[in-house]
Amino acid sequence: MRHPGVVLIAFVLVIGAIALLVAMAVQETTPPPGAGLGERVYYRYCVDCHGRDGRGSWRAALFLIRPGDLTDAARLGRDSDAYLRELIKQGGAPLGKPGMPGFGMHLDDHQIAAVVEYVRSLSGRVGRSG
Repeated sequence: MRHPGVVLIAFVLVIGAIALLVAMAVQETTPPPGAGLGERVYYRYCVDCHGRDGRGSWRAALFLIRPGDLTDAARLGRDSDAYLRELIKQGGAPLGKPGMPGFGMHLDDHQIAAVVEYVRSLSGRVGRSG
C-alpha cells in the first residue's frame, strides 16, 4: 500500500523539476540592444555561468559550480589582461582554475580581448597589461 504523503512529495518534486526546466529554457540571455562586441560575446559564452551582472548564475549553482565574481574589483585588479585572455582561451585547468572551460576554439584573439574589456567594466576596473 502506498502512503499518500510519499506520493504527494514525489508529485511536488516532479512538478518542481518540470518548472525548473521550463524556467531554464525560457530565460532570456540575449544582450541588450546596442551592445558592443565584448558584451555580445559575454552573453553568448559567459552569462550562463557568470550571470548577467557577473556575480554568478543560478544555473551554475545547479551544477555546484562557483564561477568567479567578475564584479570583485580587488580580485580582478590582481589579474593581468594577459592572464584573463589565457584563462578564456585555454580554460582554467592549465591555470589552476578547474571548471572554467576554454573558448579558444570558438573565439579569436580580437573577441577574447573584447570580452576581457567587458569583464573589466563589470568591476569598474581598467585593463592591466602583462
